[in-house]
Amino acid sequence: MGLISEFREFALRGNVVDLAVGVIIGAAFGKIVGVMVDKVLMPPIGYIAGGIDFADKKLVLAAAKPELKDAATGAITQKAIPEVAIGWGEFVNASIYFIIVAFCLFIVIKLMNTAKKRFEADKPVPAPAGPSPQEKLLMEIRDAIKAGR
Repeated sequence: MGLISEFREFALRGNVVDLAVGVIIGAAFGKIVGVMVDKVLMPPIGYIAGGIDFADKKLVLAAAKPELKDAATGAITQKAIPEVAIGWGEFVNASIYFIIVAFCLFIVIKLMNTAKKRFEADKPVPAPAGPSPQEKLLMEIRDAIKAGR
């Protein structure tokens, strides 16, 4: 079997296609939830909290220091040092985002399970199959033994 035919068999397998569709739908769902968190939920939460935008909130451990130059020579005497900070506001946003995604997935799975139960309840339950020939023979032997006593 050639490499191309093996690849075609792999790529067109049902599970691979289902996975690809799931990833694409998941990415689109992630964008929807991201906009919902950033543009719909966080503004009212920030308003209630006094106009706070959580994305910009941070705990500064060390302030930034600018670059210093010697006035006479123009030589750099101290390199610029960036700020060292813990961005806790972004963590709050990410946590809210996670909670919303988890809740939405919970609702979707709950609805799917409910629909599955309804579809299974609508299906007629097949009648149990009669006893097999071996079971019939064993029942006859049992009945014969009981009758002989």
